[in-house]
Amino acid sequence: MEKKELRAAASLASVFSVRLLGLFMIYPVFATLARHLPGASPYTIGLALGIYGLTQGLLQMPFGLLSDRLGRKRMIVFGLVLFGLGSAVAASVHTMDGMIWGRALQGSGAVGSVILATVADLTSEDNRTKAMALVGMTIGLSFLVALIAGPVVAGWVGMSGIFWLMAGLAGVGIAVTLLLVPTPPRLGVHRDAEAVPAMIGSSLRNRQLLRLDFGIFALHAMLTASFLVVPVLFAATLGMKARTDWVVYLPVLLISVAVMVPAIIVAERLRRMKTVLVAAVAALAASQFMLAAGGGDKWVLLSAVTLFFSAFNVMEASLPSLVTQIAPATCKGTATGVYSSSQFLGIFVGGVVGGWVHQRLGAAAVFEAAGALALLWLLVAATMRRPSYLTTRLVRIGSGADAGRLSARLLQVPGVAEAVVVPEEGVAYLKVDSKRFDKQQAETVAGGAAVPV
Repeated sequence: MEKKELRAAASLASVFSVRLLGLFMIYPVFATLARHLPGASPYTIGLALGIYGLTQGLLQMPFGLLSDRLGRKRMIVFGLVLFGLGSAVAASVHTMDGMIWGRALQGSGAVGSVILATVADLTSEDNRTKAMALVGMTIGLSFLVALIAGPVVAGWVGMSGIFWLMAGLAGVGIAVTLLLVPTPPRLGVHRDAEAVPAMIGSSLRNRQLLRLDFGIFALHAMLTASFLVVPVLFAATLGMKARTDWVVYLPVLLISVAVMVPAIIVAERLRRMKTVLVAAVAALAASQFMLAAGGGDKWVLLSAVTLFFSAFNVMEASLPSLVTQIAPATCKGTATGVYSSSQFLGIFVGGVVGGWVHQRLGAAAVFEAAGALALLWLLVAATMRRPSYLTTRLVRIGSGADAGRLSARLLQVPGVAEAVVVPEEGVAYLKVDSKRFDKQQAETVAGGAAVPV
């Protein structure tokens, strides 16, 4: 990437990072620390933890569309202000009702889609993949760091201190946005990076994409529901306090990363994505039933948590890749937007249903319900078609191109499986087999340059 593109991508990745770091830090300690608030019950704790996902999921796409009209940076700052205000509310309240409202306000700052659109605005097509990868790695790293840092920070400043830290991090994000993120010279539609309203229907009718949307929904529903009970099990079975849970999470997460790397190599390089996917879902189901049956035994508990996070990290790395492989060439951004909304709605359902089950049926039933959801996902995953391992590429087209004729010619290029020409954007969107794709021939046919996205 050019220096200005690297600066833009790094600054936007840092905005993503400071926001997500604060959010994830509350996960490993909330169930334990929030139970002392007036009005706390397993159900209201689950609602407070999950309601962030409801407002986030519902507002993700509207924020992106508003940024087309009002400006990217303006909407990022507005979203971070809402997130900071919600964090301040959650830090200041002394009842569970107030905590629920604070968490809902936090989620209303749904800037993820706007940040990705800004990355697309500030990078050229040939460097956009690298920039998006940098943002993606930041998200994963933030999650891992937060699970370890959350208990430590809670031990120093308590739960309210974590929320005040979130508010402070929102301020850092605003400063980075205003001072370091370049203002996009123009706002364009990037079908490879943002949702297009007209394409939402076709994305929802694609059965293979719906399988992946259900998968990320189920994954984060299980994650949120599990965090309602696992911290309590750590205290009861291992005799640990919330501030020392990092002693468990650190080795568990290191092992999970060690498992994830070879699994992704097998999935991508050896083209065994479906096999790895199904195996990971089976591992998730097994971990939940282990927790349900043997959560009172320390070795079963530790083994189950390690198995869960190993499978979780594999899925977090592989599911987005599958979305981009399966989505039609001009629908990649829209498919990713629907996928992201499904993830946040999974957080909400996991918190609400998990909390209700915990209150009515007990801790073991939460894991049993999550295990049943994993088994349903296993059926969905086992019956999906094997991915085609196609990648998306953009080809700049010459002026005055005839869309239909050029599409037909591009389909004759070796390795091209799909070609959609969009004259008003000056590009053709291709789905290609990278092992067979003839880049030079595509450039010659289109009268432009072929670049990965």
